[in-house]
Amino acid sequence: MGDTPNLSSVAAAGGAATLAGHRVARIGFGAMQLPGPGVWGPPRDREAALAVLRRAVELGVNHIDTAQFYGLGVANELIHAALHPYPAGLVLVSKVGAERDAGGGWIAAQRPEQLRAGVEANLRTLATERLGAVNLRLMGGGGHSASQVTDEGAVDLDSQLAEMVKLRDEGKIDGIGLSNCTLEERRQALPAGIACVQNAYSLVDRSAEPLLDLCREHDIAWVPFFPLGSAFPGQPKVAEQPAVIEAANAAGVTPAQVGLAWLLAHDAHTLLIPGTSNLRHLEENLAAGAVHLDAGSMARLDALGL
Repeated sequence: MGDTPNLSSVAAAGGAATLAGHRVARIGFGAMQLPGPGVWGPPRDREAALAVLRRAVELGVNHIDTAQFYGLGVANELIHAALHPYPAGLVLVSKVGAERDAGGGWIAAQRPEQLRAGVEANLRTLATERLGAVNLRLMGGGGHSASQVTDEGAVDLDSQLAEMVKLRDEGKIDGIGLSNCTLEERRQALPAGIACVQNAYSLVDRSAEPLLDLCREHDIAWVPFFPLGSAFPGQPKVAEQPAVIEAANAAGVTPAQVGLAWLLAHDAHTLLIPGTSNLRHLEENLAAGAVHLDAGSMARLDALGL
């Protein structure tokens, strides 16, 4: 593996894009892995988790993705402890639409009053008056998140969006996002003014390509989860693909960096939020922004999804 690029500038190396009116580095940080196993309870090493957050910001990360239900407030508490008072320009993005039960299970929470309560809880635990964006986590089969939220009573999308619009109009959030949505739900939500979409997408899973096309058409930020393939056992992993390993060897980087670099090169609307609780992995993820994939490598990687 080649030398790691100058880490003082790696967050900027991948370029910048717009998220809910904010200019952010295209590689941010996802806080889902900071709580304990199963995204539940305190981290195995609190000081390490705090160090990862501080290092991310030191390296230029200005977009952190979190949720009150990550660890039942644990992720937000760590962000607050590590970074508050927040540096100028830091964009905090959260998610509503789910809650945790007493045993750590994931349940739907999509009634308008639950969405509002979720936003208020995020504002309170993060100690901020406004969030850069809040994603509405939907139940519509637009990809399976690790949460596997149980839908115990669907609420119509228009009612959910109306509440999110109210929260934006009140100045509590700057933008509305969708997570785990279908193409039809995305089209239905267009009049609400959607800032970003989070769905499963990677080199080895491009089933959401039509959704990405719609985001491209309407200049919407695309924030893929599972950017390196499914986290579930037995499912395809980007770093295990021979073409990815070949490209990594040619560029002198890791296969994971190739997977992230391909996403950045594939579409300019893409914002990445790779998560980790490990400092070395954090630095490798951010360094992916400086990875250049030549035309031959891109062609071979593009063919993986055909």
